[in-house]
Amino acid sequence: MELKSFSYLEVTQINRKLILTKLPAGILVNISYASVRGKDDGPGAVQRLLNPKRIESIKDFTLEGGDYPGAIILNWVSVQNSLQKQDKKISFANVSRSAQIIDGQHRVAGLKSAINELKDIAKLEIPVAIYENLTTKECADIFLAINTEQKTVPPSLVFDLYGIASESVIDPAAVRARDIAIYLNETEDSPFHDQIKFPGAAKRKGGIALSTAITSIKPLVEEKGRFEQISIFELEIQKRIIMNFMIAIREKYEKNWDRKENVFLYASGFAGAMEFLHLKVIPYCSSKSSFKIETIQDVLNFTSDNLIFQSEVSGMAGTSAQKYVYEKLVNIFNPITEPTKRIEI
Repeated sequence: MELKSFSYLEVTQINRKLILTKLPAGILVNISYASVRGKDDGPGAVQRLLNPKRIESIKDFTLEGGDYPGAIILNWVSVQNSLQKQDKKISFANVSRSAQIIDGQHRVAGLKSAINELKDIAKLEIPVAIYENLTTKECADIFLAINTEQKTVPPSLVFDLYGIASESVIDPAAVRARDIAIYLNETEDSPFHDQIKFPGAAKRKGGIALSTAITSIKPLVEEKGRFEQISIFELEIQKRIIMNFMIAIREKYEKNWDRKENVFLYASGFAGAMEFLHLKVIPYCSSKSSFKIETIQDVLNFTSDNLIFQSEVSGMAGTSAQKYVYEKLVNIFNPITEPTKRIEI
């Protein structure tokens, strides 16, 4: 059987040795496989089930010319097709299921899907780190080291970098949401002027992390999202609707808005408000063909007795606190209904 040969470097660390090399994507996807914990027998099963949406996203990223600077990490397990090392080269046959994937299973699956659409992707050089004959415990140690100890960058930094990154690697909906978050933060009469925390800002209590703002706004502006459903595509109009909504709440709060107890100046309050805007206010205002501040104020039955404060959600988990704020807003929502029109069938 024909052997494929590739140059390599050997790296010696405290507990283990590994090989660093580069492989054509076509060979990588053929020799490697994912061993899923709880599903596959045998050593090295530390992976989770594949996510089809993530695979599709990586396929598109690959076809658009995305970069792969990070190594795919493999555990070479084949006895019949063992790695041969000579003259600073490794050699092996291009045989399926020769190596388990420790890290990078979605990238490998995305590459495979991209190759199915464009054969030239098979020539793409991918950096690969190879361990040999690891036990399940050793695979778990490495997997956890990558996914817990060697943590990914903060989401706020990722979203902030979308402002300068190439179009091929960004999420368009996140970019649109980021633009709106910047608008809310920088506009002087905004309820959130200087309240959204960008990477590099001094740490302080309260405020809304950029990642929270973007994640909360994104369902409104993504493809087939709430704004698109009512044919509002223009960024300026989207920004104004969100601004009007939050101004309507601020005016109901009056002097309480600037108090540190104001729940809307924290992540859970902002997220709960955006969910309420998404599910209740936008459909209502669309039915009235009006997103004016006054239109929104008319359906918010706030009184001095039902304002929402941070102390009410203190100690709650993030999602529970968001849900609490949303449900409180629903309770004060008092839409003005028109007489039911007669329906002919």
